[in-house]
Amino acid sequence: MFVAAGGGGDAVAAAMLDAGLYGGESPATVFTFAWDRLLPDAAPGPRGPEDFTGLRPLTPSVWTVPAEAVPIAPASSTLPGLAAELPHSLALIDPHHGAEGIVRQLEELIRHLDPDSVDLLDVGGDILAQGSESTLRSPLADALTLAACCELNFPVRLLVAGPGLDGELPAEALRDRLGPVALTLTAEHVEPVGSALEWHPSEAAALLAATARGARGLCEVRGDGLPVPLTDEGAAVYEADLEEALDRNELAGAILATENLSEVEQYSRDICGFSEIDQERGAAGRPAGRSVQELDPEVVLRQLDAFESDARARGITHTTFPRLAEAFGLGGKHDPGLKGMLLGRRPERYASPIWRVAPGV
Repeated sequence: MFVAAGGGGDAVAAAMLDAGLYGGESPATVFTFAWDRLLPDAAPGPRGPEDFTGLRPLTPSVWTVPAEAVPIAPASSTLPGLAAELPHSLALIDPHHGAEGIVRQLEELIRHLDPDSVDLLDVGGDILAQGSESTLRSPLADALTLAACCELNFPVRLLVAGPGLDGELPAEALRDRLGPVALTLTAEHVEPVGSALEWHPSEAAALLAATARGARGLCEVRGDGLPVPLTDEGAAVYEADLEEALDRNELAGAILATENLSEVEQYSRDICGFSEIDQERGAAGRPAGRSVQELDPEVVLRQLDAFESDARARGITHTTFPRLAEAFGLGGKHDPGLKGMLLGRRPERYASPIWRVAPGV
């Protein structure tokens, strides 16, 4: 069983690791938040079971998300799409009863599934943060799963895949917090999730897959062009000490006894200086950007040429599609229409699932 610390991107990564660590012959259950969506919507924060129709009860407080599940508007979610692409069972983390509620859900899952192992997985490594770092963007989900896993009477292994690939904590800041390498990902490990990576919006999962497939260089991600190195280290999956992570992570330590998400948010504001759910509330009230349908393809290609020229001057070799959407003034994290437009005109630039800005890289 995997616990995807941060949400959908970590769930995609769990499918890669399942193949590498356990052979993937009997697909694992992945316990994950429903937080990622393709485009912004008016429902901020992670989704609970009341935000879907078609969920399947697994235990008294845990539901699985099948392919036929449907988010209730205005909420949206990538989980039904992932369920259609992956052989894994996706069990929904409901954070609305705080860390204590997630502990209860995990205890029920472990009794029901009787798993051989439980791995808590984070791509990038922000789960190893203290909480006050200025580069943190999404500490809440990681802190919740870390706190809950530390309360279990069952051994949990903490895994960090691709240190620094989430663009939050740089890899060099994490090196003394990482243990041995559990797995080095290769292109073969990416194959089970290849189709999901074509549309899923997670940049961290995309960069993990790209490094496993051999991409090296400097990748610009959304957030006004944050550069993320693509190195051999990016394809590695490290073990880390669970209790040390809890001792270090101030937010996780503070929320151990929380019983609702509002408490967790307030601790995040006090310790980290913000709640990412507040940021989503603010974004929901802002006007949406342009849509791909409003763009002239020839204008987009000229914008792309200018973007690539500027990026190469900064030493950038790759970028992500959410970053391109941001640069072109499009609303949302990821617009499949933009990807289709660019692939139709510059297919040689595609280094699945990211984009080359430097020829021959």
